[in-house]
Amino acid sequence: MGFPEHRMRRLRSSDAMRRLVRRSSLSIDDLVYPLFACVGEGVKEPIESMDGCFHLSPDLIAVEAAEVVSMGIPAILLFGLPEKKDESGSDAWAENGAVQQSIKRIKDAVPDLLVITDVCLCAYTTTGHCGVVKNGRIDNDATCELLAKTALSHAQAGADIIAPSDMMDGRVGYIRQCLEQNGFHDTGIMSYAAKYASAFYGPFRDAVHSAPQFGDRKTYQMDPASSDQAMQEIALDIEEGADIVMVKPALCFLDVIQRAKARFDCPIAAYFVSGEYMMINAAAKAGLLEQETAMMEALTCIKRAGADIIITYAAKTASKLLGA
Repeated sequence: MGFPEHRMRRLRSSDAMRRLVRRSSLSIDDLVYPLFACVGEGVKEPIESMDGCFHLSPDLIAVEAAEVVSMGIPAILLFGLPEKKDESGSDAWAENGAVQQSIKRIKDAVPDLLVITDVCLCAYTTTGHCGVVKNGRIDNDATCELLAKTALSHAQAGADIIAPSDMMDGRVGYIRQCLEQNGFHDTGIMSYAAKYASAFYGPFRDAVHSAPQFGDRKTYQMDPASSDQAMQEIALDIEEGADIVMVKPALCFLDVIQRAKARFDCPIAAYFVSGEYMMINAAAKAGLLEQETAMMEALTCIKRAGADIIITYAAKTASKLLGA
């Protein structure tokens, strides 16, 4: 027999053929674009550690949100920088905080854009930790109460989805109960359910000035060597009321995304984090690869692994390429 009966190259013979048989297709509808809110007016400061990202005051974040809508991106994920920090992170739930003001401005400008808000204390506390520190340890339950307070302030400002990223035990239940008790029955929760203690958060921590002032976050974020615990974390968050669950980082944890998609009947989000994003950008600047091609390959792989939602700083670039 001179030739194989099955020639796999038949299905790769042209662009049209490859598109026809493709099983995983990245869409603009999959994308969420992160934005960084700061206090003030007319503020647009480049974030040195993250290409193409800015600290934006509420007035300009509304302008950026309008551009996001014009590009067809359905949602943003909003992070905030406080005016001041303290031990409890009280600026996180301030009525006139950067996030709260930005939500209102965005909803006035583009009411149909989905506004997802990150809920955590790390950028707001003097310790840089995601929870309240008592006697040198993170007080889990006291932190959950403050996270629920923060989530409620976001919902009152008009947020569509609350996204707790702290990794405290039981915080989804605290937040869900608080929202329900205050009449926010339709406000969704997208839980950072499997958030790993990763080295790939470095550029982001610089962006929001949230590096821990002592120790690390390994007592609450997950060990990168574990995937079974991720399944337990996700199951618990769904049981407590999460509508969407997230795996973070994305590219380094494709196996966890795949396991979550196979096991759980709910939308799976994945966060293509700052270090993963900047790793590609840095390699492109060094002339080692083509930036747009590499970025789209990475996003497609995250989609192929099973992510329904991809949070990425490359959302605007991807939307342009997908719309071309």
